[in-house]
Amino acid sequence: MSSEFRLSMHGQWSGRLAFILAATGSAVGLGNIWKFPYITGDNGGGAFVIVYLICILLIGIPVMMAEILLGRKGGLSPINTMAMLAREENRHWLWRGLGWMGAIAGLLILSYYSVIAGWAMAYTVRMASGVFVGATADGATSIFVALTSDPERLLAWHTLFMLITMMVVSRGVQHGLEKAVRFLMPLLLIMLLILVGYATTTGAFTEGLNYLFYPDFSKLSSDSVLVAMGHAFFTLSLGMGAIMAYGAYLPKNISIAKTTFMIAGADTLVALFAGLAIFPIVFAHQMAPAAGPGLIFKTLPIAFGQMDYGILFGTLFFVLIVFAAWTSAISLIEPMVAWLVENKNLSRIKASVYIGMLTWFIGIGSVLSFNVWEKATWSIPGLFQSINFFDTLDALTANILLPLGGLFIAVFVGHLMSRRKVLEELDTQALLFKIWYALIRYVSPLLIIIVFLKAIKFI
Repeated sequence: MSSEFRLSMHGQWSGRLAFILAATGSAVGLGNIWKFPYITGDNGGGAFVIVYLICILLIGIPVMMAEILLGRKGGLSPINTMAMLAREENRHWLWRGLGWMGAIAGLLILSYYSVIAGWAMAYTVRMASGVFVGATADGATSIFVALTSDPERLLAWHTLFMLITMMVVSRGVQHGLEKAVRFLMPLLLIMLLILVGYATTTGAFTEGLNYLFYPDFSKLSSDSVLVAMGHAFFTLSLGMGAIMAYGAYLPKNISIAKTTFMIAGADTLVALFAGLAIFPIVFAHQMAPAAGPGLIFKTLPIAFGQMDYGILFGTLFFVLIVFAAWTSAISLIEPMVAWLVENKNLSRIKASVYIGMLTWFIGIGSVLSFNVWEKATWSIPGLFQSINFFDTLDALTANILLPLGGLFIAVFVGHLMSRRKVLEELDTQALLFKIWYALIRYVSPLLIIIVFLKAIKFI
């Protein structure tokens, strides 16, 4: 398919800002709101942040530049992009499997991501209605258990989230994806800054600041470095087709390198601001900061229920979670929707409905994993032990599909594509290109392999 055909079919971002907002929205999600602050504090604070930023430079940014490069060079869905580029480079046709792997990974991630986003939507309503005012630890836990143990209620929220995701994607690039991120991302940042502002009034802001940024090198271990490497890779939505699909809509006159640095910087800032918003509240109420996902759904609601204006700020917090999940969701479904439009001559509305329904159906398994199928577990020696349907999808995507996707992207761009074509597409300074090319050929693949082997418990 020609570039002109692609533009008439999918459209383009109106400019760099639109792409940065979209790609940042894809990267910013639940992991930024709770996981990054938590793993930072648990692995040496400022010492971990330093290691994480180095990993972003060595893995995240090089691979993201390569994935955007592939998307813009091909100009199509990830599947068709890889098929076309493999032909152009006289490589084996199986390289189109890289596009399929990313698109399928994105779809599987969205199927369970939607269920968790549904929890956040449910908590927005509960928080706004004052359910958590004066709630105890037992009360907050019982509310969470009541929600997750009710498959019909979970299914309703899962359905609603998938519907709003399909609605945005069906409207196309500029009228759907771009309009959504232009509204959601600034609003998300404003809400986050308001919550940080409130955190400064809790009396524990300094404690939260120290928890995140004080460099405690005694807590920094080899495992901490691996955690930083893994999170640097996953936080930028690499290897799941989303960035490649978004790159296909990037105009040729926009610098891939500058844009990637902006996206990585924005993603990291959101994660740090989230920590500055959350942990002062946690410390002010003498709660455990290392609570993982329970921090959002079991611990923080108690704090919001006890503080002044807790209903307002608690509701704002969960709306923030929903928006972060929404901007990620629309990027996860886009690769398969684009492929249907290109290959099956479907309208975006029909393609969005078909892929959305398929994702919704797979998500039913995750809904049931917290109640009816909770005890239906299985094990694969060397990979995972006694996990249910939800945990299987999480392990399959995070530990296998995404690292392999990132590795294959680095190999294809760094070793199989013509250096001349890569240089023409990247169009950056000679020194920067040489540094990036060395990273994508040697350093990034090696580090990704280490992350992959660690994830599957091989090392």
